[in-house]
Amino acid sequence: MQNDLSSLLAVCGPVERCTLRLRALYESAGYRKFRCARFEEYALYQQNQNFLPDSQVITFTDLDGKLRAIRPDVTLSIAKNAQPAPGTCQKYYYNEQVCRPSRESHTFAEISQMGLECIGAVTPAEQAEVLRLAAESLDELGPRAVLELGHMGYLTGLLDLLGVPAGARPRILSLLRDKNAHELRAAAAAAGLEEAGADALADLLSLHGPFGMVLAAARARPGNEAMRQALDELQALQNELGEAGRGAQLDLSLAGDMDYYNGLVFSGYLAGAPRAVLKGGRYDLLARRFTPGACALGFALYLNELERLDTAPAAPADTWLNIALPKGRLGDKAYGLLAGAGYGAEEDYNATRKLVVENPAARVRYFLVKPSDVAIYVEHGAADIGLVGKDILVESGADVYELLDTGLGRCRMCVAGPKDFIDDESRALRVATKFTRIARRHFEARGREIDIIQLNGSIELAPILGLSDVIVDIVETGTTLRENDLAVLEEFMPISARLIANRASYKFKHSQILTLVDKMKEALQA
Repeated sequence: MQNDLSSLLAVCGPVERCTLRLRALYESAGYRKFRCARFEEYALYQQNQNFLPDSQVITFTDLDGKLRAIRPDVTLSIAKNAQPAPGTCQKYYYNEQVCRPSRESHTFAEISQMGLECIGAVTPAEQAEVLRLAAESLDELGPRAVLELGHMGYLTGLLDLLGVPAGARPRILSLLRDKNAHELRAAAAAAGLEEAGADALADLLSLHGPFGMVLAAARARPGNEAMRQALDELQALQNELGEAGRGAQLDLSLAGDMDYYNGLVFSGYLAGAPRAVLKGGRYDLLARRFTPGACALGFALYLNELERLDTAPAAPADTWLNIALPKGRLGDKAYGLLAGAGYGAEEDYNATRKLVVENPAARVRYFLVKPSDVAIYVEHGAADIGLVGKDILVESGADVYELLDTGLGRCRMCVAGPKDFIDDESRALRVATKFTRIARRHFEARGREIDIIQLNGSIELAPILGLSDVIVDIVETGTTLRENDLAVLEEFMPISARLIANRASYKFKHSQILTLVDKMKEALQA
């Protein structure tokens, strides 16, 4: 059998080899293959939208007249069909295609997933087994991997302890996911928390690192019963994993969706892949929609990410920090800040025409790119970190960590229009802007219907010529508005240069990045 597998692996491509090895791994642990239909009745997804990664699905009317959907998720199908008997546990693995909206292509895309689900009477030993299989899966996929764990019980316990209102929790969890300490404090204040409460939330971001060290640090902090139970569960998990969990990291700010995950959450990263290749956690709430009293735990591997590993350059033994800087005035200010923190390049930043400059002593390499491209370079892992305006960051929707507000290039995003403008709410508001995502999100939050008119320059001209009612644009001094008889009608987003980090780079170069952040903070305070 082993010889047959070896022969088959020799003629397969990289992804096929991985799936064959993972299949053997899961079957050896007693997991059975689950095969699900490519189509499901749309009602399944309509009734369980909170458990889907995106509410958009492709639907069609089948020949029998029923409305069906192309499958966007496998876990939901397994939870619906497994329905284990009381006291039993069903174990499945799968290798399927799902269809989801792609933010990059703005179309639906097929995603190859392989994973496993454990549903029913899940014991601590079975929970540890799932984590062990997750760690072994990562080892099968690449030589350098990080498995990171968190616990939603600890997070929700802390939010309860601090008295965070339910309406403020999604925003706070989102900021925790993004490591965004500066906006986290503002959100805490907006939620009515005192400074001590904001400090406690921001302190979560420091609870990241080796399992035992973080557990000890968390136990030293004030907590409630829910937080203590979560830490006890994590301690028991570490004990159960033994040697298999030695390399696991604990990040107590790792936040999943509150509607989906109710306990353990975890993510896996591979060196060379720009984002998580494995995601999983405890999802009892979903399992109990189909089987009362059931528990559930599982994970999915995103096999499409493995294709990136084939083209990614090999990571050097002595790692550098790759930094994307915007060309222009903001880039000059950002470079000045980094140079003041001890990260200046050997060459004159402004004199050279090179697009890459280095500081071998500090182990940093600068890429000089268009301001609108900084977030793209960082998100896709071409750069580990970068400095980018908040406007560009939000407009791009880049999935990155936001580590520091440098305060450079301060201005604000505003709605502006004629000084005597009165909004006619009986019709859609015509909004001219180059920041279409920001404008749409702002007015959607207000419940205001709008028509977007996308422009790339001279935005102020639109209301003057009657092309739009108002504009959404950056305002620094307001001089251009005043000289054209326009006025700021609403300020809604402060803007400045933010230090961002690639999510995978943050795991593999954590110490280097935090050292740089600390030195930048010192330089800003000097």
